[in-house]
Amino acid sequence: MSRLAVLILVGFVLWLAGCGGGIAPSNTANDPPAAPADNVATITVGGGPAGLVNGLFTTVTVCSPGSTSNCATVGGILVDTGSYGLRIISEALPAGFSLPQQTDSHGNPIAECAVFADGFSWGPAVTADVTIAGEKASSTGVQIINGNFASIPRACSSGGGTEEDTVATFGANGVLGVGNFVQDCGAACTVNNAYNPGMYYSCPASGCVVTAEPLAQQVTNPVALFPTDNNGVIVELPAVTSSSGEASANGSLVFGIGTQANNGLGSVTVLTLDAEGYFTTVFLGNSLPGSFVDSGSTFLFFPDSSLKSCGTDFDSYYCPPSTVNLSATNEGLNGNRTAINFNVTNAANLPAQNMVFNDVAAPLPSTLYGFDWGVPFFFGRNVFVAIEGSSTPGGTGPYVAY
Repeated sequence: MSRLAVLILVGFVLWLAGCGGGIAPSNTANDPPAAPADNVATITVGGGPAGLVNGLFTTVTVCSPGSTSNCATVGGILVDTGSYGLRIISEALPAGFSLPQQTDSHGNPIAECAVFADGFSWGPAVTADVTIAGEKASSTGVQIINGNFASIPRACSSGGGTEEDTVATFGANGVLGVGNFVQDCGAACTVNNAYNPGMYYSCPASGCVVTAEPLAQQVTNPVALFPTDNNGVIVELPAVTSSSGEASANGSLVFGIGTQANNGLGSVTVLTLDAEGYFTTVFLGNSLPGSFVDSGSTFLFFPDSSLKSCGTDFDSYYCPPSTVNLSATNEGLNGNRTAINFNVTNAANLPAQNMVFNDVAAPLPSTLYGFDWGVPFFFGRNVFVAIEGSSTPGGTGPYVAY
C-alpha cells in the first residue's frame, strides 16, 4: 500500500453541510493564538470552503520557482499529518495562474493519481516554491488536482471510490501533507517494474501510462525542504469543552521540533513508528498494529461491533443511544505506551450550527486495519510528528509524541 493511502475519509465527513451547516463564524471561546513566529502557521478547525466538519485548515502560497510575482495564496487547505506533500484543487487557483509542468525525458507531461480510502484525485505534477508562515520550500513537487487534465487512465479510476477533483467533492481547496515521510510514494515509484504502485503517469497524446518518478520530482512534504525547522511539526489545538460542539476553533501548526524556543519537546511520550508510519493501538482487548494519528481524518475511525450504527441518513457513523466512554492504549515500536480516554456520541443528534466536535466516530473502512486517531484526538493536545531520518531531541524520526 502506498504511503498516500493513509490520507483518508475526506469524502465521508461532509454530512453536516447538508444538515444546515456551513462556513461557521468565529468562536470567541477559542481566541486565536498570539501573533505567530516565522515557524508558526495559524490553523482553523471547522467549515472551510465546503462546510467540512472538523476540517483543519491553513493557508499556503505557491510561486513559480524563484519568482516573487507569479504567485498565488490559497486558504482552505486541509492540514494532514497522514499524507505527504501539497495538493491544490485547480478551481481554487486564480484564473490563468500556472506553475511549471513536470515532464519526462521525452517531454511528456507527468500526472499523478492520488488514491485515498474513499476515492481518488487526478492531476498534473508541477514544481513550485511553497511558503507557509515564514518558512519556504524551494522547487518542490506539487500536485494540481484537475480531472480535466489529459484523460484519466482506467488504472487510476478503477481503483474504487469516487473521483474527488473539485472543492465540493474533496471537501477543501487542497491538502497539505505534513506527515512522517518525505515523499508521497518513495523508492517504489522510482522504478518501472511490477512493484511500482502506479501513482505517477507519463501523458503523451496517445494516453497516460504508469511511469517512474525520481524522488526529487515526487510530491514532497514541504517541511522536509525548509532550510531550518525541517525535522517535523507540532499540531496545537485547544480542548473542546462543550458536549454540543463549537462553531470553530483556532490553533497553531508549528514547524520544527527542538529547533527554536517555541517547539521544544517537553514532557511528552514518544511513540516510534514502523516503516509504514504505524503504531499499535490496544482496544477492547484487541491489538490493532495499523494505527496512526491523522489530522486529515475528521473523526475517530475504529472497529467496534458493540456500538450502534446510525440510520440511513448517517450510516457511516456510530450513533449509540447515549454518549459512551471508552479507552485505548497506544504503543510504539520502542515499547512506550500511553492510555487514551475518549467519548463517542450519537452523530445524528449533533447541532447543525456547530462544526467542531471531539466525540464523533465511525467504523474504519474495510481497506484499513487499525485505529485512525483523527481530529478529535488532537483537541487539547500538542501532537508532535517527526519526519523519517530527522534528528530531534526525542530521537530520530519517524515518530509521534504527545
